[in-house]
Amino acid sequence: MSVTPMPTLLEMRGISKAFPGVMALDQVTMQVKESEIHAICGENGAGKSTLMKVLSGVYPHGTYTGEILLRDQPVAFKDIRASEAAGIAIIHQELALIPELSITENLFLGHEVATAGIIDWAQARIRAKALLDQVGLRADPDTAIKHIGVGQQQLVEIAKALGKAARLLILDEPTAALNADDSAHLLSLLRGLRDQGMTCILISHKLNEVLAIADAVTILRDGQSIETLRLTGADAQPVDEDRLIRAMVGRSLGARFPERTPRIGEPFFEVRDWTVRHPQVPERLVCKAISFCVRRGEILGFAGLMGAGRTELARSVFGRSYGVYERGRIFMHGRELRLTSVAEAIRQRIAYVTEDRKTLGLNLLDEIKTTVVAADLRRVSRHGVLDRHREIAVAESYRQSLRIKAPNVSTGVATLSGGNQQKVVLAKWLFTEPDLLILDEPTRGIDVGAKYELYTLIQALAAAGKGIILISSELPELLGLADRIHTLCEGALTGVLERSQATQERLMRLMTLGGSSTDPGDAISRSSPAAA
Repeated sequence: MSVTPMPTLLEMRGISKAFPGVMALDQVTMQVKESEIHAICGENGAGKSTLMKVLSGVYPHGTYTGEILLRDQPVAFKDIRASEAAGIAIIHQELALIPELSITENLFLGHEVATAGIIDWAQARIRAKALLDQVGLRADPDTAIKHIGVGQQQLVEIAKALGKAARLLILDEPTAALNADDSAHLLSLLRGLRDQGMTCILISHKLNEVLAIADAVTILRDGQSIETLRLTGADAQPVDEDRLIRAMVGRSLGARFPERTPRIGEPFFEVRDWTVRHPQVPERLVCKAISFCVRRGEILGFAGLMGAGRTELARSVFGRSYGVYERGRIFMHGRELRLTSVAEAIRQRIAYVTEDRKTLGLNLLDEIKTTVVAADLRRVSRHGVLDRHREIAVAESYRQSLRIKAPNVSTGVATLSGGNQQKVVLAKWLFTEPDLLILDEPTRGIDVGAKYELYTLIQALAAAGKGIILISSELPELLGLADRIHTLCEGALTGVLERSQATQERLMRLMTLGGSSTDPGDAISRSSPAAA
């Protein structure tokens, strides 16, 4: 029995878009069928987000060349409102929410629930609750955005798009900020939307998710469309992750993680009985008597579900930049430290690469060269005056070594892709030459090729005797890099596994069941001296 092919919903023909010194898109062509999930893959800077900004009217008609057809009819969007009126909604990789406003206010901003010009807050809250239920977010609609985590903010963005009754939903790295369970929930949600007739365009670096959910995938490389592969239907092709990687990077990547022989020394950084309260809810402890140590040359992983307290722990240790300090002591090189400010943490050679690069990691008004040296201006100054030549030289060295895709170091960080912004944040902290580097979701929004480069760099830093704290929602990443992995649940340490002991199943059990696990190996690891 033959299956009638779905009609084409969207066609983009010969799309080209240039920025000063950069050809972001060069004659890109792609077709998207009705009621399908169409993935777009490519390395950072390949043009994925730029193409979707062209489609959604962020880059209006006239600022690019080429043609866009929606249901065989040419369209020319002058702004994002015009594309929304045509049934297109886009969720950007960098979230577009106002931190001071509530979830409800953000959901209906610009299209408020009103009667005779007066906002009906009761009805708005009811609709907000329904949308939050649809995306599986259990939160009070009156909660301010600044009081929920990055992953929860991503779900608010998705709910916001669903509230616009879009027929074509564009998602730029929607699961980047989500843990495994929440990612699975979102993918299930997208399948349900597809079954209801929604068409989705999905930009993702998580190739396992692409293969699990997409009906087709278009590969971009260096601003050009390389090929489109059908994953479902009569014309489906056999495709695996290696096949996608070869198309994305133009070569076979080989092993996903570099080989490494750890050379681990003595403990040099220790946290004892670290207890921190929530900044808005004083009765809630976000870190509960946590103790751990980091050894020289060690990559120490932290695993936990959303809300487990991983980021809260990292930020509170880094100069008490989160929460209300209750008690606890920090030792480094055998000497007790009083890290009461970020400046003091930096002076003690501690660095923190935040998970939220847009809000906490970057000033989006700055250029690359300004950002790279921002954490330690003394090293590029003479007698208190900034040495501009030294600033440029330092930034250029990191631009090249980290392969930051930008024409020069005077490029604004706001114009970079998300992955390249992440590299700039990393460069800023590497410039401080830290002894302890805390990496909070360092590969979020970074493609597979760039991930390998970053993994190599992390291992090189460990080989040089640095201590690395690695927080990641991707368990395979922790298993591939970390020498030991601590697990957190509801603000408490629940276990620590050596690399040889760790599996995804054992980690997940400790992340969800906490100290109730009866696995003898887990019990041993929780009571071992290394856990302290």
